Amino acid sequence: MDQDQPTCSAKGCQQDAVWALLWNNPKLHTPDRRKTWLACEEHRTTLSDFLGARQFLKDVVPVSEVGTG
Repeated sequence: MDQDQPTCSAKGCQQDAVWALLWNNPKLHTPDRRKTWLACEEHRTTLSDFLGARQFLKDVVPVSEVGTG
């Protein structure tokens, strides 16, 4: 695990993030706002499914495409 690499947002996971899950809760956020969860390969599907079931998930992109700092 790289110390400069952001870590997965899944509870208890310390793996390097590979994916950025861009989401929005329309009851709380303006339509153009994007919140970000980070996911390792193992947790990409479960985190995406969680957000998707609530219709919050807007996009999944490689973590290198978003600013994480």
